[in-house]
Amino acid sequence: MSDISLIIRTADKARKAEISVVDTQTCGDIIQAAVDNWAMPNDTDYTVVNVSKNPPQTLNPSTTLAVAGVMTGETLEIQPVLVAGSKVQ
Repeated sequence: MSDISLIIRTADKARKAEISVVDTQTCGDIIQAAVDNWAMPNDTDYTVVNVSKNPPQTLNPSTTLAVAGVMTGETLEIQPVLVAGSKVQ
């Protein structure tokens, strides 16, 4: 268990914060903290993407930061999950 410093931001880049967390926290914990702290809509599903990786890597919410390979200085982006619907006729 070790502390890592990260930057988290929203997909539209309107909100951004530098945080320090333990690497045993899950990616879902990061999502929930962003939703709570930034008063993001609760009726939306979110995913977290490590945009520091090339190509960007979508992270499983139940995976710990250590297992996901997240390292100090990387940027995680909280993105809404877009759900395509069918057209009603």
